[in-house]
Amino acid sequence: MKGILIFLVVFGILVFVHEFGHFIVAKKCGILVREFSIGMGPKLFQTMKKQTTYTIRWLPLGGYVRLAGPDDAAIIEPGTTVVVQLDDDGKVKRIDASGSQMPIEGIPVQVSKSDLVDDLTISGFQNGEEDKPVTYQVEHDATIIEKNGTELLIAPRDTQFQEASVGKKLATNFAGPFMNIVLGFVVFLIWSLVSVGPATTTVGQTIHNDPAQVAGIKSGDKIVAIDNHKINSFDQIATDLAASKGKKVKVTVERDNKTKNFSIKPKTSKINGQKVYQLGFYGKPDNSVGKKLIRGWDTSVQTTGMIFTAVGNLFRHFSLNKLSGPVGIYSQTVQVSNMGFTYLLAFLAMISINLGIVNLIPIPGLDGGKLLLNIIQLIIGRPIPEDKEAIVDVAGFVLLLLLIIAVTGNDIYRYFIK
Repeated sequence: MKGILIFLVVFGILVFVHEFGHFIVAKKCGILVREFSIGMGPKLFQTMKKQTTYTIRWLPLGGYVRLAGPDDAAIIEPGTTVVVQLDDDGKVKRIDASGSQMPIEGIPVQVSKSDLVDDLTISGFQNGEEDKPVTYQVEHDATIIEKNGTELLIAPRDTQFQEASVGKKLATNFAGPFMNIVLGFVVFLIWSLVSVGPATTTVGQTIHNDPAQVAGIKSGDKIVAIDNHKINSFDQIATDLAASKGKKVKVTVERDNKTKNFSIKPKTSKINGQKVYQLGFYGKPDNSVGKKLIRGWDTSVQTTGMIFTAVGNLFRHFSLNKLSGPVGIYSQTVQVSNMGFTYLLAFLAMISINLGIVNLIPIPGLDGGKLLLNIIQLIIGRPIPEDKEAIVDVAGFVLLLLLIIAVTGNDIYRYFIK
């Protein structure tokens, strides 16, 4: 149960931050965000503020953003009976099409036709009486209560995503992945701040019976050179030892303002299947805020570079084992959560950066695919026809669905069967 809860929190944070990126930039660009939802499934709570309906739903599986567009325009099917509420000028300001899911006071109208995108009209028969045909003008910012009880703005054409400039489309589509990358950097900084500071070249503690202690190196000694190569960082010690291939090295230390030399044969260990050479001591940590922030930033940059490299390798040598879906992420989250809070923070940061970068791949169905279409529109100087864009979106969705099924099946085999 603990593992499931932690996974839901991690997954929820990743999706929420991604969707929040799309949301905040769309709002700034003047694109109508009809709904911003936390969670999925049946609605638990809703409120409307500044033309956006905010909902909390029962299933804590991320969330979503509903941008106004042709696929999400308010539609009332002919024959539907709705209740309309009028303003002081006789225009419709509120439409209840929920079938009394959320009843309002107003005039019952059996709709014969409606246009809530361009003409902003509703025609029909008042109280269902065919001898009382009526046509109402609808306010630009009118709301409609859907069948599930969610109340949203109707989304006229000028508020829809496809009517925005190509620059605003690019910004909105890019914002989601970008926010995931930003989250990764922020979490890595937090991880570094709450962790023990980065190791220095000063010996904090030697390991019992390991080469450094046997040779006579003591706590407080500062490693200044290995085989006459000047040491400037703790990581450089590992690099120079790796170059030795396990042969004896001359370790120069500074102790009480004096220099001492030791001849030491490093011990050989295996970490994650790789052979490493160690002297056997812990570097004294530098717990200053500045050093911790530098480490957090450097780790973020290094992780970003490694993920870009991994994505490139994926295209050169594709393998399902290089991919993880929700099942794989769940299994990894459980494993990392058992290692401690700081490990979980680092894992969240890495996954967030990974999600942001992967979403930028120019494949239909991902944000990168949308960005590619935006760039094509920018180059050709005109919008891509909606029917052709729809074909690309459907093809991308099918491709992603097949890939998700394959990755999920492979994850189940790898983590629960093999």
